[in-house]
Amino acid sequence: MVRTRNPRSVTNENDENSTATARVTRAKAAATLNVDELAMPTKALQSKKPAVNANPTRKRAALGDVSNMTKVEAAESKKPQGRTGLVSKAAQPTGIQKKTTTRAALVTKEVNKKADTKRSGPGSIVASKRKLLAPTTLNAAAKEETPEEDEPIRKKAALEGDKKTKTDAKQDELVPEEAAPSPDAVATDPRAAIPETAQALDNEDIDDPLMVAEYANDIFEYLRDLECKSVPNPQYMSHQDDLEWKTRGILVDWLVEVHTRFHLLPETLFLAVNVVDRFLSEKVVQLDRLQLVGITAMFIASKYEEVLSPHIANFRHIADDGFTEAEILSAERFVLATLNYDLSYPNPMNFLRRISKADNYDIHSRTVGKYLMEISLLDHRLMAYRPSHIAAAAMYLSRMILNRGEWDETLEYYAGYTEEEIEPVVILMVDYTARPVIHEAFFKKYASKKFVKASLLARTWSKKNAHLYGIDDIDLTLDEVSY
Repeated sequence: MVRTRNPRSVTNENDENSTATARVTRAKAAATLNVDELAMPTKALQSKKPAVNANPTRKRAALGDVSNMTKVEAAESKKPQGRTGLVSKAAQPTGIQKKTTTRAALVTKEVNKKADTKRSGPGSIVASKRKLLAPTTLNAAAKEETPEEDEPIRKKAALEGDKKTKTDAKQDELVPEEAAPSPDAVATDPRAAIPETAQALDNEDIDDPLMVAEYANDIFEYLRDLECKSVPNPQYMSHQDDLEWKTRGILVDWLVEVHTRFHLLPETLFLAVNVVDRFLSEKVVQLDRLQLVGITAMFIASKYEEVLSPHIANFRHIADDGFTEAEILSAERFVLATLNYDLSYPNPMNFLRRISKADNYDIHSRTVGKYLMEISLLDHRLMAYRPSHIAAAAMYLSRMILNRGEWDETLEYYAGYTEEEIEPVVILMVDYTARPVIHEAFFKKYASKKFVKASLLARTWSKKNAHLYGIDDIDLTLDEVSY
């Protein structure tokens, strides 16, 4: 099934630079995945088979079923058409109503006795006086006979409530109007904490309820507080006996390739690598089980971030059938239990989009920034930095590569970092991009036209300007890799 898509509306961050007007759905693309490019044996991926109902139910009209009505009409046709007896409304579906006489609400036994002694016709004056005067006389008699002490509890509570409301109304009249808070004071103004030199970009979306501009600052403050809880141990490789940083880089590069083949969201990749690092910070893993940890983390992240996640059989097959589905499900339970089911990870893509708002949503600088930001997944030296810090450095270096201008006060406000704070992360990114390619799947992904050849552009710029950042041990005679 091919679904047409409006080129202006972007549903997948990986397709934001694509010019195609039609795209196969993600679930079908994952089900028809060709894994020969991953050096795996050719085998058709399993997909979820739609359950077919073998016993279709009898179709009945929603509002045209008159089976119950026919039974009632057949029963009424058998009745003799004589004098109608006392029949309930449930047995009369034709809408005929029986005439009923109403009685006075509050009638005592004494009044009934007096009415029985003077039996008169319905048109007599005594009967009409009884109908007109009985309610009023009874109410008056009830008021004289029942004192205030014998009033019902509900009535007393109602009277006390009326007295309290009257006293509260008098007290409210004495309170000045200035004591009541105005609605303008309660509403939060997004321009309150913005410095004078920065632009208040959230005011443009203040009338759009979907943008929730009045809560934007509070949301990102919460995400920055959450960063400290989700950062893995940057030195966890010291207690791993069979693993090395190079082995981890190979695993993450393979996860990037799997992520590209399944056409998943970029948030899924960042969350999967974060799950791997947090799990390895807590548990010691053998080398032959490292791939199981990686594929399980991708399986968990896809179910957390994606609308339609790939089937578990696809993950099993793309791992060269090295693990059974039962092993993947068992590993999933163990990983989630180790992380205490805490997947609240402040994704750096959120911070990159926030900074891109101050960059006027320039798609080229944001695409190059996505490439630079994903370097933090493969280079373990960037693991110690927060996701917001990585996003700010990626956007800063991307603007320098594309010559978009200086890091002004507006960008500094929405990023949350100054140039001095960003510089250590920028040096590590330049050092990674200027050196020979180590992770080929990652480099090839961003060398395509879909991502404006961000990896080639960043590598060329870094080799020319590496000496400005104190990086002098780079061989400039190496030829570029052609993709």
